[in-house]
Parts: sequence; structure tokens; C-alpha cells
Amino acid sequence: MGSDLERYARQMILPFIGEDGQRRLLAGRVAVIGCGALGTVIANSLVRAGVGFTRIVDRDFVELNNLQRQILFDEADVEQRLPKAIAAARKLAVANSSVEIEPIVADANYANIEGFIRDVDVVLDGTDNFETRYLINDACVKLGKPWVYGGVLATYGLTMTIVPGVTPCLRCVFPEAPPPGTTPTCDTAGVLGMAVSVVASLQSAEALKLLVKSGEVNRGMLWVDVWESTFDRLSAVRPEQGCPACSEGRFDFLVGSAGAVATSLCGRNAIQITVPTTRKVSFPLLAERLQNAGKVSYNEFMLRLQVDGFEITVFPDARAIIKGTTDESVAKTMYAKYIGV
Repeated sequence: MGSDLERYARQMILPFIGEDGQRRLLAGRVAVIGCGALGTVIANSLVRAGVGFTRIVDRDFVELNNLQRQILFDEADVEQRLPKAIAAARKLAVANSSVEIEPIVADANYANIEGFIRDVDVVLDGTDNFETRYLINDACVKLGKPWVYGGVLATYGLTMTIVPGVTPCLRCVFPEAPPPGTTPTCDTAGVLGMAVSVVASLQSAEALKLLVKSGEVNRGMLWVDVWESTFDRLSAVRPEQGCPACSEGRFDFLVGSAGAVATSLCGRNAIQITVPTTRKVSFPLLAERLQNAGKVSYNEFMLRLQVDGFEITVFPDARAIIKGTTDESVAKTMYAKYIGV
């Protein structure tokens, strides 16, 4: 199949990569946390570019509605109910057998996140919820690992490169996550695959810059709307009062004090998700957001959503009971999809 470098010939023509840069990529190590829409495009781009080691961490399985935008999966993966990390690794191994791909089927949480990123050079955000992103931020700031944030909704998205000690971190820009039930998600507002591809490609390019050590990484936040054809650069600065993570060294999510807690409800085939918040959920607003997701009903005490064989009951304090599973990872996924955290 030719020399190891032959497949990267067109990439090495670029003066900011060249043969030296390509060898750095081959020696590079990345972790992609989340292998959904963003994560599949990121992993695909980096493996094909010749990054020597790619760790893919994801807790979910391939579903039919993923295929519209999650480019590494197909109908056979849906039929086999393959974990996303496994299905992605299999596709990527066929595309480039000369690099190492490590799939991990797991829920990234405060107990394991440091182990996932400790031995890599760059971390990439392929997640779909704020809690995991804050967790990544805490771990990367603590360990001094650069990471690339990305998020997409409907037709727009944004990305930000975070280099601890050099750039502001995620909590500098977003000190606190929005309260549960107040922000739309891809499952309630939809998402255009082209927006995913653009944002994930920007994230991947930032990762290559960091690995090759050539070019100036984005020191702000890039915002793009592919339907409106707009592209903006927003400034990112550390707050004057200091940042809990990169200024004070307080890693609330990493120690588990700020994240969601899942509790199995014995004998009920259900998981309770508890999220620390001081704000009450607005049931009318949440019901409006969920009206196209499934069957919704509510009163002053609770809101109930029936979707995909699950029953999700949300209480005013943002606590929810997900009935229809005893798997904490599944329950967290359902909460993130429909309630948002």
C-alpha cells in the first residue's frame, strides 16, 4: 500500500504541515469524548489526517435517527445495536489501518475522565450536554491539556479552543450551566447535518494546529450559521472576579459536587436523575419545547413525556424519573436529550 507517508502526500504539500508536521501528527494522541454528530466527523477527520492514536469514548448505541448526521454509522450498525464507539472504530480501521484507534464504551464522568485524557495531547468535545463539557474543562485545566469545545443546534454552532494557562477556559465564558429545561436540544429543536460538519471540521483543524505546533489557534469563539451564511468571531476573556476553574483551581464538576446524580429505583425499572439547581422548571415552556418530541402532559406538580418507549417525569426542582431502563447511562442520555443539562 506504499509508504506510511504516501497516503498523506496532498496534506504534506501544505507548508505549515510538511513531512515534519506529518510525523508529529503520527506521533500525536487525541481523545474524542462523545461520538455522536460532532464526534464522528472529528474522529473521521483526525484518523484520515494521520493522527497516530485516537481514543473514542461514548456511552450510547447507534439508532436510526443518528444516520442523518453521524457519518460513521449505517443501517447495519442500527440493526446490530452496536455501541457508537465500537461502530466508529470499525469504520475508521478500514479507512486507515496504520494508526491506532481505541474505542471505549463508557459514560465519561468525574470518576474516569482524568484517565481518559491523562495520556493524550489534545481533547476534543463531541458531547451534547453542558455537564460533560464542564467536566472536560475541569479535567483539562487541572491536567494542563488543551481541548476544543464545540456545540451545534438547528442550523448554527460554535467552537472555542482552550489552552490552559494561555486562553480563557469554558467557565470563564460560561460560569454556570443554564438551568435544566431552559435551553433547546437537538431532539427538541432539530439539527442540520451540514452545521455539524462545519463546526466539527473547525474543531479538527484546531486540533491539527495544536498537534503540528504550527499556526495560531483560535483565541476566541467562532460562531457559524450555515442556513443564514453568517460567520462571526466573538471575544473570550477571563472575568474580572476570577474563574472558578482556571483562576481559583476549584473543579466542581471533577469532584462530583456540581454534576447530575443517577439513582436506581429498586423494583421500578427506573432511574432518578437529580441535578443541582436553585431554579424551578417552567413546565409550560418545557412542554412547548417538547411538543414535537412525544406525548406531553403536565400539571403544577410534574411534567410527563412519553417518547421512544420511555416515560420521563420531571419535577419542579429539575429532578426526573426515567422509567423504562435500569441503565444509568441510558437515563442520563434521555435526560440530556429532552430536558437538557
